[in-house]
Amino acid sequence: LCDELELDDGVETVAQAIYQRSLQTDVIQNRTIAEVAAAAAYASCRVDQTAVSLTEVASVAATGERDVGRVHSEISQKLGINTGPTDPRDFVPRFCDELDLGEKTEEKSIEIIEKTMDEGLHSGKSPSAFAAASVYATALLCNEARTQTEVAAVAMVSESTIRIRYQEQIHALGIPENAQEDTD
Repeated sequence: LCDELELDDGVETVAQAIYQRSLQTDVIQNRTIAEVAAAAAYASCRVDQTAVSLTEVASVAATGERDVGRVHSEISQKLGINTGPTDPRDFVPRFCDELDLGEKTEEKSIEIIEKTMDEGLHSGKSPSAFAAASVYATALLCNEARTQTEVAAVAMVSESTIRIRYQEQIHALGIPENAQEDTD
């Protein structure tokens, strides 16, 4: 699972430790090995502040996102693991790399996230979707346009989510909505 998610050895070691500790508690009763392994890997990523979404982990583990989320919550609570929130900025380098976008686009995308986070716009939103929308917006503004379909595929979120987050972000920044928007 960690290899497929391309996680480094440190994150994998912590995931194994979380999994082993989970075996010693009643958390894993009535749970599949895939759910517990995925939850342990996700918790390890959160502790290490590695930008991997719950959707990505559940997809690689071939199990339900809701189930992994529940097991993650139980493990975190029972084992006292403080995972904290995921920072949307952590997703930007990977998304830009996978979309073959330049360094300027990456930097500007992080700026958009920081400005909109200052306004509390990210609160209650998926960090990966929030990051994906800023990458989409910045790619348009930096003349490296990518379609919503392309960005959504990389971020593993829906095109409509990209569209909604994008519109919220550009509205908050006062950018005209017709700034080369491609709704493909």
